Amino acid sequence: MSNYTLLKSRKFLIALGCSMLFSFAPQKIAAQSVTVDATIDSLQIMIGEQATIQLQVSLDAKQKAVFPHFTDSLIKGIEVLEVAKPDTQFLNNNQRLLITQKYIITSFDSALYYIPPFSIMVGKQVYKSKSLALKVYSPKVDLAHPDQFFPQKGVMNPPFMWSDWAGVIFLSILAIPLMFLIIYFIVRYRDNKPIIKHIKIEPKLPPHQLAMKEIERIKTEKVWQKGRSKEYYTELTDTLRTYIQDRFGFNAMEMTSSEIIDKLMEVEAKDIRDLKELFLTADLVKFAKHDPMMNENDSNLLNAIAFINDTKDEESLDKKPVPTEITVEEKRSRRAKTLLIFGIVILSASVLAILAHIVMRLTDMFL
Repeated sequence: MSNYTLLKSRKFLIALGCSMLFSFAPQKIAAQSVTVDATIDSLQIMIGEQATIQLQVSLDAKQKAVFPHFTDSLIKGIEVLEVAKPDTQFLNNNQRLLITQKYIITSFDSALYYIPPFSIMVGKQVYKSKSLALKVYSPKVDLAHPDQFFPQKGVMNPPFMWSDWAGVIFLSILAIPLMFLIIYFIVRYRDNKPIIKHIKIEPKLPPHQLAMKEIERIKTEKVWQKGRSKEYYTELTDTLRTYIQDRFGFNAMEMTSSEIIDKLMEVEAKDIRDLKELFLTADLVKFAKHDPMMNENDSNLLNAIAFINDTKDEESLDKKPVPTEITVEEKRSRRAKTLLIFGIVILSASVLAILAHIVMRLTDMFL
């Protein structure tokens, strides 16, 4: 064979080899674009202990991998307790994916187990991992001392610790005064009274001065001119009853008009016919719906003033007023009412939150 023919044969073989190399290269690259790896964190465990198998698949970002699905057992003798959610990581500027799947397993039979390769489906092709091994061994038993074998112990109650109950006790103690405070606020709101009673120090006036002060108020209001004769005579006779009780020392507030007149006849020598007429008119107005004349109302008011001036204690005029403490109840303002409602709502919400927290703590401790 000539050198020319031999040279042509070599070129042909080289060209044929290159074409075959390039024709098979894409398939090899494609075949190597998916890698599957399997590891186990413990090569040996005791009966009942747990181990974790980790499957990792590296593939192109456009590909999808299907992992094997296990319900209750991996192989005979090895149980699957939990299948974790796959963890996905992007690599190489989001061109590659690294998917990690974990399986938590256990075994209750001592043996050396062979775990076959895991099959991963990527597209229409199956890729397999390497096989694994797991040794499960039983705890050592001292057969030489069978008397030291004991049955399973029952459920033991945890020891009492103050630290576990401190929060519940503190919240319970805090909730009790808050509930009493809510009740107090509700009662004050219902009775239309302020939250705090206003205490005022005033000198104690003699009975005749207190009576004249009240009569001056009645005269200023002139309720009889508004057709409210019953209210007028009720206030006027109550003022006189209070004065008589404080001045003469008998319970005039609980006595009838005739009983008051009879008692005054015993202790007071002055003429009280005008006072008797006043009480008689008041009884007719209050119980018989009598409608007195205008001059009759004025006359009775003057009779009440005259009776007080005629019977006042002259000795009390020279006495120095003795200070006394009286409680003054005031009506709430609109702003105070709003604040009271807001306080009730806030305290109620706080108590409910405390009670809910206590119930949750007790549930956690006993259930």
